[in-house]
Amino acid sequence: MTEETTVTVELSKNEKAVVDAIEKLTVVEANNVAKYFEEKYGISAAVAAAPAAAGGAAAGGNDAGEEKSSFDVVLKDCGAQKIAVIKVVREITGLGLGEAKALAEKGGVIKEGVKKEEAEELKGKFEAAGATVELA
Repeated sequence: MTEETTVTVELSKNEKAVVDAIEKLTVVEANNVAKYFEEKYGISAAVAAAPAAAGGAAAGGNDAGEEKSSFDVVLKDCGAQKIAVIKVVREITGLGLGEAKALAEKGGVIKEGVKKEEAEELKGKFEAAGATVELA
């Protein structure tokens, strides 16, 4: 068993203001900010989680025989039928029209941590609408 370590970080007034502003963003806006930081500074939450995942794989033995149980549905390209894709984004996420349009145009994670069956179903809906989707 592993022990969880809790780290408390003290934020300055300016840092707290930034965190407060980020917390007010929509999911799409926060996703865009995360992408910006990844591209501009190479900062990614996935990078921080990678060592823990690597340690888990090393402890578990051979990873080749294990099947992934949860997937992220990632929209890569909305294709020529943007309106149809926007409708699917709204259906799946519950986002408003403007947010769904922005997500369809820019792409990104539509849904995280879904079971394989649901991920395949969502991928099928997007592909039927003309979009390119990846399961990560």
